[in-house]
Amino acid sequence: MAAAAAAVPLRVCHQEIVKFDLEIKAAVQDIRDCPGPLSALTELNAAVKEKFRHLRGCIQELEQMAKEQDKESEKQALLREVENHKKQMLSNQAAWRKANLACKIAIDNSEKDQLLQGRDSLRQRKTTKESLAESASNITESLMSISRMMSQQVQQSEETVQTLANSSRTILEANEEFKSMSGTIQLGRKLITKYNRRELTDKLLIFLALALFLATVLYILKKRLFPFL
Repeated sequence: MAAAAAAVPLRVCHQEIVKFDLEIKAAVQDIRDCPGPLSALTELNAAVKEKFRHLRGCIQELEQMAKEQDKESEKQALLREVENHKKQMLSNQAAWRKANLACKIAIDNSEKDQLLQGRDSLRQRKTTKESLAESASNITESLMSISRMMSQQVQQSEETVQTLANSSRTILEANEEFKSMSGTIQLGRKLITKYNRRELTDKLLIFLALALFLATVLYILKKRLFPFL
């Protein structure tokens, strides 16, 4: 019964050692894969330190149990097992240091890359600002050129409107002159018609006067030459 009772703590101690060993290996792998920042690496290292503390305690407890064994064979077997666990712990510690070194190098390289990217970004922003300034200058020049062209067009339009106004004024004056000439022509036509009527009347009067004169002459001749008629 005593041997069975002693086997229970040994089994529990073995289980704890195996558990912490596996957890440490997983945590070391997490450290190796840690992308940063350093604060995250610090938290992982703190957790690993705590697991190593528990593992060291379990190994010391197993070593104490081995020393308390009555049988020399069991004692030596447990002590060899303790040494194996210590070697495994030292191997885990070495892997932990290597993982930390690799992680710190990776974080440093990442920070350098970010710094270079930041510089490239600043340079790119500077280039973009210069490009925008140049584009703005070109746009301003284009707008000024367009403004000058529009001003010239407006001036030409004003000159054209002025020319059209002068032409319209000339046409109106010519129209007034035509109206005046039309009135004069109408008056001349009326006078010509009146003169033509008067000429016809004069001709008719002259014809009548000539006929009367001829009739008078014939009458006188008749009386003198043919008194008996």
